[in-house]
Amino acid sequence: MTNTQAVQAEGLSKRYGELTAVDAISVQVAQGEVYGMLGPNGAGKTTFLRMLFGLIRPDAGVLEVFGRSWDRDGTAILDGVAGFIESPRFYPYLSGRRNLQLLAGLDGGAAAGLIEEVLDVVDLTGRESEKVAGYSFGMRQRLGVAASLLREPRLLVLDEPANGLDPAGIRDMRALVQRLASSGLTVLLSSHDMDEVEQICDNVTIMKRGSVAYHGTIARLREQAPPQAHLLRTSDDPAALELARQRPGLAVTATDGQLALRGTQAAVDLYITTLVRAGLSLRSLTLGEAPLEALFFMLTESSTDAVPDALTHSGQEARR
Repeated sequence: MTNTQAVQAEGLSKRYGELTAVDAISVQVAQGEVYGMLGPNGAGKTTFLRMLFGLIRPDAGVLEVFGRSWDRDGTAILDGVAGFIESPRFYPYLSGRRNLQLLAGLDGGAAAGLIEEVLDVVDLTGRESEKVAGYSFGMRQRLGVAASLLREPRLLVLDEPANGLDPAGIRDMRALVQRLASSGLTVLLSSHDMDEVEQICDNVTIMKRGSVAYHGTIARLREQAPPQAHLLRTSDDPAALELARQRPGLAVTATDGQLALRGTQAAVDLYITTLVRAGLSLRSLTLGEAPLEALFFMLTESSTDAVPDALTHSGQEARR
C-alpha cells in the first residue's frame, strides 16, 4: 500500500438543490505530505471534508482513503484517519484529561501512556487537569488535535485549525502541524489563509465556488505569482501616474486614493528616484499584499482572464 494515495478523489460532486457545493473536483493527497485545501468561505472545502468523513454522501464521483471507499468498505475507510470538522467540542465541566479519557473509551481505549504522550505533543502538559471551560480557544483547538492523535492516525484531517486564533495561537498551531508532519504523518488541512498554507503545505488545491482553480505545488504557485506590490502616496498622484507611463517593466494603477506599483525591485527603486527628481514629495510607501496572496485573489475572485495561463490549465486538469 506504499504507493497508494492517502486521499484520491475523482469527479467528486455534491449538490443541494440548485446549489452545486462541489463541482466534479479531483484531488490526490500523497502519503506523508502536508496538503492544503485553500479557498474563501463557501468555496466547498468543508463540504469536501464532510464527504471524506462520511458525514454527507457525494452525488457523483469516487472518493478513496488509503485505497478504501465508503461503498466497498463502509466505516473501515476511516481506519487510520482522525481529525475534526470546524471546531472540536468537549464537555466544558470536565478536565482536558477526562475528556480525552472518555473519547479514548468510545474508540476502544488508549494504549498505556498515550494520553500523556498526546498532551505533551500539543503542549498541554501541566494544564490537563483544568476544566476545558477555562481553556482558551487555541488550547481547545490543540486539545482537538490531541483527541485525534489518540487514534494513532496515518491521516490527520484539520478544518481551518488556525481560524479564530490570535497571532500567538496561529504560530503555535503552525508549529504543531509542522512537528506532526516531520514524524511522517499525512496532514490534510483546509484554510482560507494563503500565508498559512504557504508556510506548512507541500501541495495545495485552491477552490473557487465549488470548482478547482489550481491544483499543484506551492513552488509552482510562487513561480506564477506577480511581483510584490508597493502602495504609494505622493503630493501629486496624477503627475506620478503620468511619470509611470514612461517606465518600462513597471505597472502602476490608481486605487483607493493611492498608487499600486508592481514590477521588479530595481524598477520600483528607479521610479521612486524619478519621482523625487521631478519634485514630487513622497507621503507614504508601504508594501501591499504579498505575491502569493495577490495570486490567491486572482484565482478565487477575478475572471480567468486575469489568471496566468499555466495556472488556468492546472485547474482544468484537476477537474478531469
